[in-house]
Amino acid sequence: MNPLHSDSLHSDLVALSPLILLAGSAVVVMLAAAFYRHPRPVMMLTLAGLVLSFASLFLSQGGGSRQVTALLVLDTYALFFIGLIFAATFVVAVLCYRYFGGSESRHEALYILLLLAALGGGVLVASSHFASFLLGLELLSISLFALIAYPRFTERPLEAGIKYLILAGFSSGLLLFGMALVYAQLGTMQFAKIGTMLTAPDQALELYGLAGLALIVTGVGFKLALVPFHMWTPDVYEGAPAPITAFIATVSKGAMLALLLRYFLMAGAHQSQPITLALSLIAVTTILVGNLLALLQDNIKRILAYSSIAQLGYLLVGFLAFDPLAIEAVAYFLTAYFVTMLGAFGVVTVLSGGFNNGSEGESQRVAERDSDRLADYAGLFWHRPWLAGVFTAMLLSLAGIPLTMGFIGKFYILTAGVEASLWIPVIALVVGSTIGLFYYLRIIAVMCAPGSQAITEPTMRPVASPSLGESVTLAALALLLIWLGVFPAQLIDVLEGTVVDLT
Repeated sequence: MNPLHSDSLHSDLVALSPLILLAGSAVVVMLAAAFYRHPRPVMMLTLAGLVLSFASLFLSQGGGSRQVTALLVLDTYALFFIGLIFAATFVVAVLCYRYFGGSESRHEALYILLLLAALGGGVLVASSHFASFLLGLELLSISLFALIAYPRFTERPLEAGIKYLILAGFSSGLLLFGMALVYAQLGTMQFAKIGTMLTAPDQALELYGLAGLALIVTGVGFKLALVPFHMWTPDVYEGAPAPITAFIATVSKGAMLALLLRYFLMAGAHQSQPITLALSLIAVTTILVGNLLALLQDNIKRILAYSSIAQLGYLLVGFLAFDPLAIEAVAYFLTAYFVTMLGAFGVVTVLSGGFNNGSEGESQRVAERDSDRLADYAGLFWHRPWLAGVFTAMLLSLAGIPLTMGFIGKFYILTAGVEASLWIPVIALVVGSTIGLFYYLRIIAVMCAPGSQAITEPTMRPVASPSLGESVTLAALALLLIWLGVFPAQLIDVLEGTVVDLT
């Protein structure tokens, strides 16, 4: 073998090591589940695989930014978001164990699906070609169908899974057709080549290309649940098991947004004025509609669903600035969003009985719904002060209150928007944040209400005790939320190095 070719292959394998190790972990977990049907060792193998894959990110980073074939680019930007996805999957795996019945259950396949979904997210954020974009997206989406409908004997998860399947199929069709139209005009599917061709003096997107770009934005809009493509989100969030909802809210949306930012910068799509105007309109309506509809809800999971729609609108404001500060702002806000949503849905998971209570028949009755009604949280401060405190911290961060990561993230986004003179989206962000205060404070007020209402409430469900793993995970998320909210410089230094490759 040619020594130069051998060195190149070795460097490619080192760069791909996080994704290869995660794929290997999925195979090991699959074999372990086949030969030893017990969830505890399977869960431990899953966590070990995620830790090993996360550690290999540093090995991959040591080799510098590397384009591996035309499909994937492993630069600091991709590695940062791959790390975020692996960490979020670790948290969700811990939250799933007790919720799905612990050692008394048979849910080994759940961890295989989680690893495959994380692999799909990792491929997505490293994509530099439409083919890898679609491969990562489908690997993530197909795993999510099964995860949402995993409690297959209960009505709501099954309904949510079918709804997600139909809408994800529809959005994938739009994406594919958009990619085909862009390819029809430019003859390439590589993001960088598309960007190079469009910067040529005599080259510009014609009607084919613009229609293709619009279809891609529409397909991505469905995946990110941006208004007016958001209708599926509250129903799927409400129907999916609580820890899986945390996964959808963070990994699925975070990977897609990171990919969209890379695509727009590499392909130069942000230079198209019609696309920028359309995104500005989507950002404004997403912020306002998400916050206004959240005001009307009495279900915690639906409130968090509409809240996540509004948070994605805030992210679009930073996204539209398209400069190094904007990329830092989006990366910081997205990190804060991961921590906050994992913490909020972590509390919902802990308070939900899941499939852990009583006999098999009772478990299935209890698991018909999570602890997601506002009444379930009445007086929580008086009988579960620790969980109420963690939930309050997460809600304050979502509202953008100082001393939390949410405040720094929102301030960052606001600064990027003002520097880029995006006045209308910035005004919408301020108005939306003000509206958001009402429904976040409403939940906190309900938790501080006298506890007698919660105890005598006829719909109040038995609350399981959190496991040690769940308690440690929630404590770590709460500490991270406040630590990086008070001392954000450490994360900002990392992000400054992260965005260099993208700009």
